[in-house]
Amino acid sequence: MKNVLILLVLSVSINAFAQGAWTQKTGEAYTQLSFSTIGNYSSIYGNPNYETEREITDNTLQLYGEYGLNNKTTLILNIPLKFIETGNLVSTTTPVTIASSNTSLGNIVVGIKRQFYNKKWVISGQLNLEANSGSFENESGIRTGIDAWSFTPTLNAGRSFKWFYAQAFTGVAFRTNDYSSSFKIGGEIGIRPIKRILVIGLIDVVKSFENGDVVLPPSNLLTGLYVNNQEYAAYSLKFVGEITNKLGVNIGIGGAFSGNNVARRQALTFGAYHKF
Repeated sequence: MKNVLILLVLSVSINAFAQGAWTQKTGEAYTQLSFSTIGNYSSIYGNPNYETEREITDNTLQLYGEYGLNNKTTLILNIPLKFIETGNLVSTTTPVTIASSNTSLGNIVVGIKRQFYNKKWVISGQLNLEANSGSFENESGIRTGIDAWSFTPTLNAGRSFKWFYAQAFTGVAFRTNDYSSSFKIGGEIGIRPIKRILVIGLIDVVKSFENGDVVLPPSNLLTGLYVNNQEYAAYSLKFVGEITNKLGVNIGIGGAFSGNNVARRQALTFGAYHKF
């Protein structure tokens, strides 16, 4: 039961990848391929909320993997491929952007997780490096990733029980190129109501320090894609089904209760995982 929970924890995050407390065993690996979609939105959280110039569809195909260097140290890789399209005008004003579509990499993440403590509760530290690997198209305002490098240390804690697990994480993302740094905190609970089914609920909060003054092109501001000072209090609910001991699938839905410079639309995610 414990090993199953450890592996399924990894697939819960809505934007990228989980902050699980557990590490892989020596020589073992976990991989997941997922597809997320935020379809045809124009409303953005702000103060006040605002509209994008055009309707936007934001899809992501994502490959996530973990490999155990030893029982206490795990390597992490996350590769997102973005499919973003801007379409119909939201208003009748003279447009600044053009309708377009762009398929490009998002921000690739490499990381390392180190277990510090494992007696009922598991405590680990994690350091992620997020590459400035996205692209930007000025004519449409489509941006596929933050135009910065990010360094994110986090502290993770979790515990497995007979039929459920609980965990939490907190950390800070430091960014280059005059993007603001941000504080993050969250927690999740996974419950197994029946054999081979796991239900996972997650709360994830990101708060900007508003210490960056990057100047972005007007077209990018009109799409709201990966602009500065993004914040949210987000939720997700995921259902995971085991096909075999090594293979499984999942489906999830999530969105934001509140936020700043993020879409006011739910995301739907489908995924499949395999462990080696």
